[in-house]
Amino acid sequence: MDANTGNVIVNGLISYLGLVILLTFHEFGHAWVALKCGDDTAQRQGRVSLNPIMHIDPIGTVLMPLLMIFMSPNISRFMIGWAKPVPVDLNNLGHRNRDDILITMAGPAMNLLLGIGLMALVRVGLLVHLESMAELCLRFASLSLLLCFFNLIPIPPLDGSRVMRVVIGMSYETYWHLSRFGFIAVILVMQIPQVWQALSFAIGGTMAVLEILFGIP
Repeated sequence: MDANTGNVIVNGLISYLGLVILLTFHEFGHAWVALKCGDDTAQRQGRVSLNPIMHIDPIGTVLMPLLMIFMSPNISRFMIGWAKPVPVDLNNLGHRNRDDILITMAGPAMNLLLGIGLMALVRVGLLVHLESMAELCLRFASLSLLLCFFNLIPIPPLDGSRVMRVVIGMSYETYWHLSRFGFIAVILVMQIPQVWQALSFAIGGTMAVLEILFGIP
């Protein structure tokens, strides 16, 4: 392995560390809002936590992201993954459909907020001449926004599909049946160039807006 390949893999592993942290906050957002909406299922399982171990999914958090690094290290900037879904008991919710949507959207909203916060840190890093810090925060901000928009795709078990379930009135039994094949569907969708183009457009547009808001050159 030459030095250039080694540097690319190291950068990929740094991105992987950021991915794990961002996924942890994503699932924490789901669990915290579920608790606020009256469902303590996630809390009883220790999921209202910022401990990454509580949220790791063997395939989505470990296997797939690491394969993306070592098999195609140049695409680590667009690394994706998912964590173990937060359990929600709809019977504990006061307003079933509304609260289900709030809990579902809490994950992408958390990633959006983290993206905004990280862009603010980019500005701080540039002001105090810590370019390496600014570059790292910029990378993690882009990754956080990727997780935000990727999870809005309406394919089980991604968050967008749970919102779509409520909108079209699909039963939970049917939804969970479809979710059994969700992993395959997500893999297939990832092979569609137009999906990556749409995600890149959404991320780039949001980053451009945030750069203007924070005065980032």
